[in-house]
Amino acid sequence: MKNFRLYLIRHGITQGNIDGIYVGSQTDEPLCEQGIAQLNELQGLFEYPQVETVFSSPLLRATQTADILFPDAGNKIILQDLRENNFGEFEGRQIKQLVEDENFKKWITPSEHYTPIGGEAAVDFHTRCSQTFMKIFEYMMKSNIEEAACVTHGGVIMSMLAQRGIPKCNPEHWMADSGCGYEVHCSLEMWMRDNAAEVTKIVPYGYL
Repeated sequence: MKNFRLYLIRHGITQGNIDGIYVGSQTDEPLCEQGIAQLNELQGLFEYPQVETVFSSPLLRATQTADILFPDAGNKIILQDLRENNFGEFEGRQIKQLVEDENFKKWITPSEHYTPIGGEAAVDFHTRCSQTFMKIFEYMMKSNIEEAACVTHGGVIMSMLAQRGIPKCNPEHWMADSGCGYEVHCSLEMWMRDNAAEVTKIVPYGYL
C-alpha cells in the first residue's frame, strides 16, 4: 500500500526566540540573521529531502524558512490554519516577566482551562492542528502527491503529533529544534481507519 510522506519542519530562529519572548500568530516577525545563518549551516551539514510541494504557515518566519530550505519547490501552499497559537495577553512578553503573572500561572495549569484575554482557546488550537494535519494528507492522497514538506511552528508540530502521531507520546516528546522536524508516513488505510500517521525519522537526515 502506498505511503505518503510529509516532512514537518519548525521555522528558523527569530529575534523574539532569542529574547525569550512569546511569539504567536499576532507577531509576524521575520527570521533574524542568526536564524538565516543557522538554516544555511544545517543545509551544509545535513540532508533535507527535496520536494515539489511545500505547505506553509502564512507567517514570515515560516515562509522565509520554506524559501531557504526548499528553494526549488514549484508548488507552495499557504495555509492559514498552520499559524502559531494566538497567545493574546501574553503575546510579545518575556517569559521571565510572565512567570509572575497570575493569569499566566492559570494558563499553564491544564486543570484551570484558562484562555488568555484576546487569545485562542486551547481546545480550538488543538482541534485546528489535528484537523489541518489530516487534511494535508487527504489533499496529498487526492492529488497523488507522494511527498511534501510542511513548514510551521513548534507548538503546531507538538499538537499535531501528540494527537495524531504514532507512537503515542506527550506533546513535549515532539519538540523540534529550529529548522528541524520529523518525517511522517500515512497510508490511505491509516488515514481512514486510524486517523493517524507514523513518525519514522528526524529531519534533516543525520541531525541526530
